[in-house]
Amino acid sequence: MIQRFSFGRPFPTGSVVETLPIATGDVPFLTPDESGWKLTLAEDAVVYGLGEMPRGINKRSWHYITNNTDESHHGEDKLSYYGAHNFLLIRNGLGGDCFGVFIDFPGKVYYDIGYSEHDVLRFHTEEPNYELYILTGKNEAAIAKAFRKLIGRSYIPPKWAFGLAQSRFGYKTEADVREIARQYRKNQLPLDMICMDIDYMQDYADFTVNKDRFPDLKKLSDDLKAQNIRLVPIIDAGIRINPNDKACQEGLEKGYFCKKADGKPFVAAVWPGKAYFADFLRPEVREWFGSWYHTLTDLGIEGFWNDMNEPALFYSPERLRELLDYAASLRNKDNIEHHEFFGFVGKVMKLMNSPEDYASFYHEVNGEKIRHDRVHNLYGGNMTRAASEAFDRLRPGKRTLLYSRSSFIGSHRYGGIWLGDNHSSWAQLLANIQLMPNVQMCGFLYAGADLCGFDGDTTSDLALRWLEFGLFTPLMRNHSSSGTRDQEYFRFTKELPAFRKMLELRYALLPYLYSEFMKAALESTPYFRPLAFDYPDDSDARTVEDQLLLGEGLMVAPVYTQNAVGRHVYLPESMKLLRLRSVEDYDEEILPAGHHYLPCALNEVLLFIRPGCIVPVAAPAECTAQLDEEHLTLWSNLSAGQKAVYRMYTDDGETKTYEKAENWRMVE
Repeated sequence: MIQRFSFGRPFPTGSVVETLPIATGDVPFLTPDESGWKLTLAEDAVVYGLGEMPRGINKRSWHYITNNTDESHHGEDKLSYYGAHNFLLIRNGLGGDCFGVFIDFPGKVYYDIGYSEHDVLRFHTEEPNYELYILTGKNEAAIAKAFRKLIGRSYIPPKWAFGLAQSRFGYKTEADVREIARQYRKNQLPLDMICMDIDYMQDYADFTVNKDRFPDLKKLSDDLKAQNIRLVPIIDAGIRINPNDKACQEGLEKGYFCKKADGKPFVAAVWPGKAYFADFLRPEVREWFGSWYHTLTDLGIEGFWNDMNEPALFYSPERLRELLDYAASLRNKDNIEHHEFFGFVGKVMKLMNSPEDYASFYHEVNGEKIRHDRVHNLYGGNMTRAASEAFDRLRPGKRTLLYSRSSFIGSHRYGGIWLGDNHSSWAQLLANIQLMPNVQMCGFLYAGADLCGFDGDTTSDLALRWLEFGLFTPLMRNHSSSGTRDQEYFRFTKELPAFRKMLELRYALLPYLYSEFMKAALESTPYFRPLAFDYPDDSDARTVEDQLLLGEGLMVAPVYTQNAVGRHVYLPESMKLLRLRSVEDYDEEILPAGHHYLPCALNEVLLFIRPGCIVPVAAPAECTAQLDEEHLTLWSNLSAGQKAVYRMYTDDGETKTYEKAENWRMVE
């Protein structure tokens, strides 16, 4: 059951697709508390949800703010990341109430989940205008499924988007891109995509191509596509201020940019320098901005990633002037006092993504001016929506790859996400594992982190262990920042055979992974989920933070600790362990329910098959287009004489004819 409660004058966010009557009476489970709500937590209560947020699968014992933030320093001390995903799924103790809470609000929502008081959960919105949905069901899985139906079908990318994506901020020329493709094919490493960061643009301006560096982008795209490799360029949120830039001039003439209180366009600097920002909350602006993607789809581009769309701001002219004036006041001093020094440092640090800047410009919604910070979390998701709706016009009937950095619940219908600018650390590998079930609970099925880490220098063992988890995530992208160690998989020459085997394993498992993804998208079932979803009465399962169920038949238990030669695993029931070194080379054994310490060499993956399940496996392939899904091997965990059938999904991977009955077939 879902109940909808309305307070004040809620802003229409577009997060929900089902229209429910407004409930009357008391809100179940929650108690009014000052400006918000509270709940007394049992000692063993578990709180799932919040999507892309710091800390573990269980969000208890910390506080959070859903405020989409360009936050490159990921860590446990942070309160916000790139997404605003205001869904909680609460099991208030073993055998206690199980229910979901969705706060449909476009601004900041504050959560204190056992942080101030260990046994109290509190939350409140920044303004008293919001809708509150309470979901009840027999268990966590039922509530998660009901929520997914409430918010609508998740985005489905083309099938080639389930192959490996290789990316780096630093592929500066066509020659760089061609060399990456050449090395992957030369070293027999599977690859389906090469992502281009802002270096392909002219002066970092959207919808432009640097002709000196990329003289013929269409030919490059065509040549790579002949090798079954797609180019996936980046698009940023800011439009460069330049009188010769057609997008800039057209947006100005039509009044399509966000404005300050005096009616002048808001200006802030990002990668291209000073920029304007499209007012994505207006349908006509979304249509206009989306139409500009044709400059690249006309060149054969079939996929994009949207970035810097919180929106990220380097500085505004106003904030920069304040800093420079303050610096000038200190220029002739022989001795700068400590408070003056730290005042200067503070002003420098506060230039980026200043709250004052977010409060200084406006959107136009149905003729009303709405200050940006009141609807801040909708911005990036509506940029994704602009692109997605444009692709329906530019490439009718075709799937286009699209994933974004900033998001809100609702934008999951238009594109996927990657988990932002992480760093090369073992802690971030664990964070990747723990983030996946919570973002997918909020509808973002096509998701993944930057494998090996974006900032900092990775190591061969971290890169390999990360791939050993990343090979199961729908979006599998190796991405790094400029100035960091090169981390394309062919760079690790000593470990190259192990990297090759792990990539081959990903492609071999695609009949299962793609089928489970499509089931999740079409039937609102989970792809990744915590163990407690399937074992709700198992107190040990409810505490597991580093193992995930994957689809109907698998459990993954990655190694995420430096120098580890094994790990502890908890099995809620007897399962078959596959210790995989490759598709063909593995050991298997049946393990009883309970706690186990399992050795796991650096070149091995621990994969578990649940009782009564079978997993279809293909021969390795260098790209998704060469995957043979007719001749399959079946991995299984069946008792003597037992038979099982696997419901497998196979389609053309390009069109949107998802519901065709012939897409399904039974494998046994």
